[in-house]
Amino acid sequence: MKIKISLIILTLYTLVMSAQAELKPATQPSAIAIKDGQTLAFLGDSITAFGSGPGAPSGFVNLVISGLNTSGLKITPIPAGIKRHTSGKLAGRIGIDVIAKKPDWVIIQCGINDVGGGAQPVPAEQFIKNISGMVDQSQAAKIEVMLLTVTMFTEDQNHANNQKLVAYNESIRALAKDKHCLLADVNPLMQAAVKLPDGAPVVTPKPNRVADDGIHLNPIGHQIMAGCILQAFGLTDSQLQAAKEKWGDIPNAMKVRGVVPLSLGQVNALEAVARQRNQSIAEMANKADVKTWEALIK
Repeated sequence: MKIKISLIILTLYTLVMSAQAELKPATQPSAIAIKDGQTLAFLGDSITAFGSGPGAPSGFVNLVISGLNTSGLKITPIPAGIKRHTSGKLAGRIGIDVIAKKPDWVIIQCGINDVGGGAQPVPAEQFIKNISGMVDQSQAAKIEVMLLTVTMFTEDQNHANNQKLVAYNESIRALAKDKHCLLADVNPLMQAAVKLPDGAPVVTPKPNRVADDGIHLNPIGHQIMAGCILQAFGLTDSQLQAAKEKWGDIPNAMKVRGVVPLSLGQVNALEAVARQRNQSIAEMANKADVKTWEALIK
């Protein structure tokens, strides 16, 4: 069975792109907001930390930079993600890790550890106070800001922490509008992506689609995050499509069957098939015989 990139795009991104068309950022730029030669800081928790650097070729930080480059913009990233950090910890280090480095832009990503990643959850009121303070500091330093809504805490929207995140995300959207920040509204796209296609078999436990452990993004989740950020910056649908086609060539996006490295395009192709079977890519790979596996990754 041969799976071509055109099929990948139709099957994997149709749902995401249709959702993105309805979920415009709070401040929608009329052109690409970030400019050639500018610097972009990524302040966040482990989701940002695991989405950047040479060890994460398919991480959202690298995908954003690649997508901007495909549109003719050379942007210098400043990764500043640290695992287990809450909004309060980000607020405590934004001065050193971001403002002191004088970027043109900062993307602020956090919330998972605030709602349930630590021993003491951070109330929504304190969470948004921390975010608002970071926005104020950044804007006072002439740094443009993009806010991200919080992803998901497990892929079950009925989970108590996902219900708590409703208030967090509503406050982020309101803050972005009030402070004139760009908004990448990631959460609804993640919710859409974890829904099964019609006709897919029901299995227990249900395989995770965008985050293998339910929290930290896999290559599919990173692409959704990056696409949402690029759209928030103002890339057109055709520019987004060009960026995603370029992403397909990224090597070593994932390893399965022990040591087999896959390009991001191969990962997307396998995900399109795995969704229909309601399996994870790893599960599907481990169950396939050699001949079937070779056909799947052609």
